[in-house]
Amino acid sequence: MSILLKLSGLIDALNEAVGKLVYWLVLVAVVISAGNASVRYVFSTSSNAWLELQWYLFSAVFLLCSGYTLLRNEHIRIDVVIGRFSKRTQAWIDVFGFIFFMFPMALLILWLSWPMFWDSFIHSEMSNNAGGLIRWPAKILVPAGFLLLSLQGASELIKRIAFLMGLRDEPGDKMHGHS
Repeated sequence: MSILLKLSGLIDALNEAVGKLVYWLVLVAVVISAGNASVRYVFSTSSNAWLELQWYLFSAVFLLCSGYTLLRNEHIRIDVVIGRFSKRTQAWIDVFGFIFFMFPMALLILWLSWPMFWDSFIHSEMSNNAGGLIRWPAKILVPAGFLLLSLQGASELIKRIAFLMGLRDEPGDKMHGHS
């Protein structure tokens, strides 16, 4: 179990680093959005590429931070119900949820999104919009995001099992806590 906990720590560090890096994409998206709006109003011109880049950046933030959100326990859950249970019961509910809901969903989306990315990459798919961007960079975000989410789910599962075995004091960082 100590090897699995070390692996969990590496996965946590990966998602922590990706999350903090992707934070900066929010600023980039805001700057691009403001710049594009300013150019549109001042010069009465715009570019679909800039609009699409904003969409790509929003997608990157949303998808690549899914594992980071799970790590930070900021994902959506019904705390009103689960918060009434003991930490052990909460951990068992999480183990059940990871195994029977999160993993099947995330791995299925990962599996199904890879061929769509690959086809787009091989054929250099372009946006249908005039001046639009190539599409594969946006399409790789889907499998990448669900890979990071699946890895973080494995890390959280390891931490919950270690807690249930009595090897950890807390099942996960800020488990079911309020920030």
